[in-house]
Amino acid sequence: MSASKSPFELMMEQAQEMAKAFNPALSSFDPKGYEKMWPTMPKDTMEMWFGKGLSKQGLDAKTRLLLTIAGLTMQGAQADTQFRLTVRHAIEAGATSDEVAETIAQMSMFAGIPAMTRAMELAREVMEDDKKDDET
Repeated sequence: MSASKSPFELMMEQAQEMAKAFNPALSSFDPKGYEKMWPTMPKDTMEMWFGKGLSKQGLDAKTRLLLTIAGLTMQGAQADTQFRLTVRHAIEAGATSDEVAETIAQMSMFAGIPAMTRAMELAREVMEDDKKDDET
Protein backbone atom coordinates (compact mmCIF):
# COMPACT_ATOMS: atom_id res chain seq x y z
CA MET A 1 0.00 0.00 0.00
CA SER A 2 1.43 3.38 -0.92
CA ALA A 3 1.08 6.33 1.39
CA SER A 4 -0.85 9.20 -0.09
CA LYS A 5 0.71 12.63 -0.04
CA SER A 6 -0.44 15.30 2.35
CA PRO A 7 -2.07 18.45 0.98
CA PHE A 8 1.09 20.37 1.92
CA GLU A 9 3.32 17.97 -0.06
CA LEU A 10 1.00 18.25 -3.06
CA MET A 11 0.99 22.05 -2.81
CA MET A 12 4.81 22.15 -2.65
CA GLU A 13 5.12 19.88 -5.70
CA GLN A 14 2.69 22.08 -7.60
CA ALA A 15 4.62 25.22 -6.61
CA GLN A 16 7.90 23.65 -7.76
CA GLU A 17 6.38 22.69 -11.11
CA MET A 18 4.97 26.19 -11.53
CA ALA A 19 8.37 27.76 -10.73
CA LYS A 20 10.04 25.50 -13.33
CA ALA A 21 7.43 26.54 -15.91
CA PHE A 22 8.01 30.25 -15.25
CA ASN A 23 11.80 29.99 -15.17
CA PRO A 24 13.61 26.66 -15.73
CA ALA A 25 16.65 27.99 -13.84
CA LEU A 26 14.57 27.98 -10.64
CA SER A 27 14.56 24.18 -10.64
CA SER A 28 18.15 24.23 -9.41
CA PHE A 29 18.01 27.42 -7.31
CA ASP A 30 20.10 27.23 -4.16
CA PRO A 31 19.59 29.92 -1.50
CA LYS A 32 23.18 29.46 -0.31
CA GLY A 33 24.37 30.63 -3.73
CA TYR A 34 22.31 33.77 -3.26
CA GLU A 35 23.83 34.32 0.18
CA LYS A 36 27.32 34.26 -1.28
CA MET A 37 26.36 37.06 -3.68
CA TRP A 38 25.28 39.25 -0.73
CA PRO A 39 28.35 41.07 0.58
CA THR A 40 29.28 41.15 4.24
CA MET A 41 29.23 44.71 5.49
CA PRO A 42 32.53 45.98 6.92
CA LYS A 43 32.61 46.24 10.71
CA ASP A 44 32.88 50.04 10.60
CA THR A 45 29.76 50.31 8.43
CA MET A 46 27.79 48.04 10.75
CA GLU A 47 28.97 50.04 13.74
CA MET A 48 27.87 53.28 12.07
CA TRP A 49 24.40 51.99 11.09
CA PHE A 50 23.59 49.46 13.80
CA GLY A 51 26.02 50.25 16.62
CA LYS A 52 26.98 53.32 18.54
CA GLY A 53 26.19 55.52 15.55
CA LEU A 54 22.58 55.41 16.72
CA SER A 55 23.35 56.16 20.35
CA LYS A 56 26.79 56.93 21.76
CA GLN A 57 25.82 55.22 25.02
CA GLY A 58 23.99 52.35 23.32
CA LEU A 59 24.87 48.85 22.23
CA ASP A 60 27.65 48.18 19.76
CA ALA A 61 26.99 46.37 16.45
CA LYS A 62 28.33 43.02 17.75
CA THR A 63 25.91 43.03 20.68
CA ARG A 64 22.99 44.06 18.50
CA LEU A 65 23.75 41.22 16.07
CA LEU A 66 24.07 38.69 18.91
CA LEU A 67 20.65 39.86 20.14
CA THR A 68 19.29 39.38 16.62
CA ILE A 69 20.69 35.83 16.59
CA ALA A 70 18.94 35.25 19.93
CA GLY A 71 15.66 36.53 18.51
CA LEU A 72 15.92 34.44 15.36
CA THR A 73 16.68 31.39 17.52
CA MET A 74 13.60 32.14 19.62
CA GLN A 75 11.54 32.01 16.43
CA GLY A 76 12.88 28.53 15.77
CA ALA A 77 15.65 29.55 13.34
CA GLN A 78 13.16 29.15 10.52
CA ALA A 79 14.63 31.77 8.18
CA ASP A 80 17.81 29.95 7.08
CA THR A 81 19.21 32.69 4.85
CA GLN A 82 18.58 35.50 7.32
CA PHE A 83 20.04 33.46 10.15
CA ARG A 84 23.23 32.58 8.28
CA LEU A 85 23.68 36.18 7.10
CA THR A 86 23.26 37.49 10.65
CA VAL A 87 25.86 35.04 11.97
CA ARG A 88 28.25 36.07 9.21
CA HIS A 89 27.74 39.75 10.02
CA ALA A 90 28.12 39.16 13.77
CA ILE A 91 31.48 37.47 13.19
CA GLU A 92 32.54 40.36 10.96
CA ALA A 93 31.48 42.77 13.74
CA GLY A 94 33.85 41.00 16.15
CA ALA A 95 31.82 38.18 17.68
CA THR A 96 33.73 34.95 18.23
CA SER A 97 32.39 31.51 17.35
CA ASP A 98 32.10 30.83 21.08
CA GLU A 99 30.00 33.97 21.62
CA VAL A 100 27.66 33.00 18.80
CA ALA A 101 27.34 29.46 20.19
CA GLU A 102 26.76 30.75 23.73
CA THR A 103 24.05 33.13 22.50
CA ILE A 104 22.26 30.27 20.76
CA ALA A 105 22.71 27.90 23.71
CA GLN A 106 21.25 30.49 26.10
CA MET A 107 18.08 30.55 24.00
CA SER A 108 17.53 26.81 24.55
CA MET A 109 16.14 27.73 27.97
CA PHE A 110 13.40 29.79 26.32
CA ALA A 111 12.97 28.46 22.78
CA GLY A 112 13.65 24.80 23.44
CA ILE A 113 16.25 22.29 22.33
CA PRO A 114 14.92 21.83 18.75
CA ALA A 115 15.20 25.57 18.04
CA MET A 116 18.67 25.68 19.56
CA THR A 117 19.79 22.63 17.57
CA ARG A 118 18.53 24.11 14.29
CA ALA A 119 20.22 27.44 15.03
CA MET A 120 23.52 25.71 15.91
CA GLU A 121 23.41 23.75 12.64
CA LEU A 122 22.97 26.95 10.63
CA ALA A 123 25.67 28.80 12.58
CA ARG A 124 28.06 25.88 12.16
CA GLU A 125 27.54 26.01 8.38
CA VAL A 126 28.64 29.66 8.36
CA MET A 127 31.65 28.99 10.56
CA GLU A 128 32.75 26.04 8.40
CA ASP A 129 32.37 28.15 5.24
CA ASP A 130 34.50 30.86 6.87
CA LYS A 131 37.22 28.30 7.68
CA LYS A 132 37.20 27.09 4.06
CA ASP A 133 37.47 30.68 2.79
CA ASP A 134 40.40 31.34 5.15
CA GLU A 135 42.21 28.24 3.88
CA THR A 136 41.98 29.30 0.22
